[in-house]
Amino acid sequence: MKLTRIAAFVAAVVLAAAGPTKAADPQLIRIGVTAGPYADILRYAGELAAKQGIQLKIVEFTDYTVPNAALAQDDLDINNFQHQPYLDNQVAQRGYDIVPIAKSIIVPIGLYSNKVTKIEQIRDGATTAIPNDPSNGARALQLFEKAGLIKLKPGAGIKATVADIAENPKHLKFNELDAAQLPRSLNDLDFSAVNLNYALNAGLDPKKALILEDADSNWNLVFAVRAKNKDNPTLKKFVEIYRSPEVKQFVENKFNGTILTTW
Repeated sequence: MKLTRIAAFVAAVVLAAAGPTKAADPQLIRIGVTAGPYADILRYAGELAAKQGIQLKIVEFTDYTVPNAALAQDDLDINNFQHQPYLDNQVAQRGYDIVPIAKSIIVPIGLYSNKVTKIEQIRDGATTAIPNDPSNGARALQLFEKAGLIKLKPGAGIKATVADIAENPKHLKFNELDAAQLPRSLNDLDFSAVNLNYALNAGLDPKKALILEDADSNWNLVFAVRAKNKDNPTLKKFVEIYRSPEVKQFVENKFNGTILTTW
């Protein structure tokens, strides 16, 4: 599928800044990621990989739709920014021949507010927002349900939408916004669901979130590659380095339990 003009422009600018679009050296890995903690962890893993002869070229994106398009077009070798439901949705909608090869981390989505400090303080008729992409929207709604704010229709699961809200006792008014805009919405709304990378970039403190996902979350991130590269030895070696005790310790030390590892 072709990118939208805006996404194409973003991809072109970012990839041009990153350097050549082809990896001439088989030990060079071009990896796509969204800005924030994901990239911080990759930079550390890249330092470890360099000691084993693998050079990591990290390309950061601000638009969720671009990293898969860049991967499908061979502008990247691998990406690490999305959870499995999001990848499944992208493959179904856009026909990408992209597959996951390993789990990475759980980056909890949370409910944040500039107006209240506890779930119990949320007023009747409060305004709120969730991500407008299908998988993260469903993920946010599941967190609303876990917080006791709503009940979803049975079986809504990872495809839940606002239309699947069966009970809304506080008469919450939902807005659907681009994930990157959600931190700014806190100035106008009572509270919002915000993905952790955007929360950290905006200076929000995860420990002050009204509620965060925990280790039981099924929304772990994955390393994704073009299907023909699923057994590529260099990519597999890098993933092993990433999923090492050293990187696990780095994540625990740097993020103080707000980002969870899957190994």
